[in-house]
Amino acid sequence: MPWPACIPRISRPLRLALLTPLLALALAPPAALGWGREGHRVIGHLAEARLSPAARAEVERLLAGEPEPSLAGVSAWADEVRDLPEWRHTASWHWVNLPRETPCQFEAERDCAPRQCIVGAIREQLALLADRGQPPARRTEALKFVVHFVGDVHQPFHAGFADDRGGNLAQVRWQRQGWNLHAVWDSALVRHAGLEPEAYARQLAGGPSLPEDHSLGLAQPEVEWALESCRMIGEASLYPERPFITQAYMEAKRPLAEQRLRQAGERLAALLEQALAPPP
Repeated sequence: MPWPACIPRISRPLRLALLTPLLALALAPPAALGWGREGHRVIGHLAEARLSPAARAEVERLLAGEPEPSLAGVSAWADEVRDLPEWRHTASWHWVNLPRETPCQFEAERDCAPRQCIVGAIREQLALLADRGQPPARRTEALKFVVHFVGDVHQPFHAGFADDRGGNLAQVRWQRQGWNLHAVWDSALVRHAGLEPEAYARQLAGGPSLPEDHSLGLAQPEVEWALESCRMIGEASLYPERPFITQAYMEAKRPLAEQRLRQAGERLAALLEQALAPPP
C-alpha cells in the first residue's frame, strides 16, 4: 500500500529519537511515592515496637477492621488511594516544595496554603486522630494518614526544592535503568539493604542511639522535620556530581536514610502516645 501523500515520511533516525523517551518511560521504575512500601513498613514496625500498652490497644481498636491491622500494615494506604477520584485531593499532602533561592525556609502562606502540603496534613490529621468526638472511622482514616505522612516528611526529597519537584525531575541512572533522584531515595536505598521490612526494623532498632531530639517539644514539630529534610539535601550532598548513581553513592548515603527511618519511627510513636493517651 503506498504511503499517503498527505502524511510526511519520518526518517528512521527521527523515529528512534521519538520512540526512545517513550521506551525509557515504559521501562522506568514506578512514580516516587514516599519511602516506597518497604520503607513505610520499616517505620511502622519501629513505631509499633515503642508504643505503650495503652497506645497499642487504641491502635488495635482503631485498626480492627483493616486487612492487616498494624501500623506497618496500613503504612502505605495513603499512597494506594491517592489516585482514586475520592482521594485525589490528598496528592499534595505528601510533600512540600520550597524555593531554592531561599533554601529551607518555610512560609505557610506561600508553601502550604490552605494546608495543602505535608506540614499542614500532619497537623490536621493528628488533631482529628486525637479528637475522641470524631466518628471511629474518621479517626482510623486519620491514623493511617499520620503513619504515612510522618514517614514521608523524613524522606529528604519530600521537603525538596520546587524547581525540580523534590528531585522528581532530576534524572539519573542506577543499575542501567533510568530513575529520578526522588525515587532512588524513596525505594532503591531501602531495597539496597537486602532485608525484609520487619528484619530491617529490628536491625535498625538495635543501632547506636540517635542524636538527642528536641523537636517534639516544639509547637509545630512537623515544620522542623521538613526543614531537617530540606537541609540534609545540601549538607549531605544528596545530588550526585554526575547523573549516575554508583554503588559508592548508595553505601555512603544509606546511613543517612537509615537515620531518617529511625527518627520517623521514634517520632511517630511519640506523636501517637500523645494523640491516643487515655482521657483523664
